[in-house]
Amino acid sequence: MSVELDVFVGNTTIMDKEVYQLWLNGYTVNDAVRVRMEGGVLEECEASAEVLLSDTMDQFRTFQMCERLLHNPAKLANQLLFQIPPDRQAMLIERYYAFDDAFAREVLGKKLSKGTKKDLDDISAKTGIMLKSCRRQFDNFKRVFKVVEELKGPLVENIRQHFLLSDTLARDYAAIVFFASNRFETGKRKLQYLTFQDFAFCAGQLINNWTLGSMDNLAEDMDVDLDKEFLQGLKDLKILITDKDLLDQHKSLVCTALRGKTKVFNEMEANFKNLSRGLVNIAAKLTNTKDVRDFFIDLVEKFIEPCRADRWSPVEMALYLTHYTNSAHILDTFRYQAVWNRYMGVIKSCILRMYHD
Repeated sequence: MSVELDVFVGNTTIMDKEVYQLWLNGYTVNDAVRVRMEGGVLEECEASAEVLLSDTMDQFRTFQMCERLLHNPAKLANQLLFQIPPDRQAMLIERYYAFDDAFAREVLGKKLSKGTKKDLDDISAKTGIMLKSCRRQFDNFKRVFKVVEELKGPLVENIRQHFLLSDTLARDYAAIVFFASNRFETGKRKLQYLTFQDFAFCAGQLINNWTLGSMDNLAEDMDVDLDKEFLQGLKDLKILITDKDLLDQHKSLVCTALRGKTKVFNEMEANFKNLSRGLVNIAAKLTNTKDVRDFFIDLVEKFIEPCRADRWSPVEMALYLTHYTNSAHILDTFRYQAVWNRYMGVIKSCILRMYHD
């Protein structure tokens, strides 16, 4: 009795990108086979269903064996078990740590703890992302957070070097770490219109301008710690709303610059003092941890919503904030220009990013 065997010997580990993505998305072997069959892979490769099942099982097994190496990406380059070319290694790492914005939006600002992990069933149901994939993404957030928590220096660079991620993905992880550390409120109903990328952009602004590391590369703390000296100095800005002469002078300068340039000039003029009080009071309260947490809800309630109610366009918003910021430089008795610029630079960028439907 003769037995026919097809044998192939090679040393490069075969990894199909599409199969890898199915594994990352949380598919079972059988579901992955079904998806591959529906994609026409049998006709393409002239293979039988049995061969497809065997191939899928084999690749899933390989990915599971690689997973522990992916938890510490530097190990992937130095191991001898799998012969994986460098470009393929980079793909495996980047895709393993990639995440769904919809998932990130749900956990943003929450503690990366067992309590949040218990909510993953609900998040999976709400977002339509498979539970297994939710668990992988959550565990990745937690792993990155725990590693960089102990490191000093620039947050994005620490993430990029330790996990070998692209600059874009490292910046997104920096936003997650920054929000988890400072516990910003993101779940309120009024904030639901904001996307993960809106918050990630704002996190980048805060990290680059308001943290200790943004002013001092040798800072002992990493970029998640807001500069307490700067926050303390923001209290000095209150003179812009408590000194009646300064408030009137500021209003006059801004309105003179805006007259004839916008359809909502009357609304801008009528609301100037309330809007200015809103922005300056947000600044003055940032020494309190709770008010730091409420930073985004305060921006929406005290500034964005009133402007939206008066139907300002994004262009008019940008024009107003530019003149509002610049006019303070001309005020005779206002001496806190450096703090004002550092504060308003971030505020303007965040509001313009957040000002949409």
